[in-house]
Amino acid sequence: MKQQRNGIPELIVRYTANERTNHWITAITFVLLALSGLAFFHPSMFWLTALFGGGQWARILHPFIGIVMFVSFGILALRFWHHNYLDADDRQWLRQYKDVLAAREDQLPEVGRYNAGQKLLFFVLVVCVLLLLLTGIVIWRAYFAFYFPIEVVRVAAVIHAIAAFVLICCIIVHIYAALWVKGSIGAMVRGTVTPGWARKHHPKWFRESIK
Repeated sequence: MKQQRNGIPELIVRYTANERTNHWITAITFVLLALSGLAFFHPSMFWLTALFGGGQWARILHPFIGIVMFVSFGILALRFWHHNYLDADDRQWLRQYKDVLAAREDQLPEVGRYNAGQKLLFFVLVVCVLLLLLTGIVIWRAYFAFYFPIEVVRVAAVIHAIAAFVLICCIIVHIYAALWVKGSIGAMVRGTVTPGWARKHHPKWFRESIK
């Protein structure tokens, strides 16, 4: 990688090719699950099943796509788990939410690879995906539902819907934040960021990256 005169690389690697592939597999399967899940959620959205070849195929594919997403997300979570522990700076960052919303980054504690908002989102996603897996198994009629009392299946269906709703809301926030912080999407597409971007948004991580 080309070096500037001060020894700082022109581009800093934020995500490797494997990490980006892992992320986009998770993202694509999430979209497919959201569309097929919404189709089952209310009759007014049943037309979405046409994207999967009809209602029967949507019902068949939905749980299998869910397994793919769980495995992919599980690998992603293991990759980034150690980057998402909350520390004292993160707690202070959360207390200064007004500065966060006003984009006064110079007044906030220095951020590492991820800020406190991203870390909280990460753990909410972990909980939601686990709930979706467990409840999804219970309501998977072709293979598992008959092992459980009907009352358990009904409760699992409600929890599944709630977890899916929370997950969809979280992903909307995730996408909005990526659009809000210019360069975030490019980092997940190309894998690199400029030193200026890293220094501005993640100064602690920036210093660690150029050592």
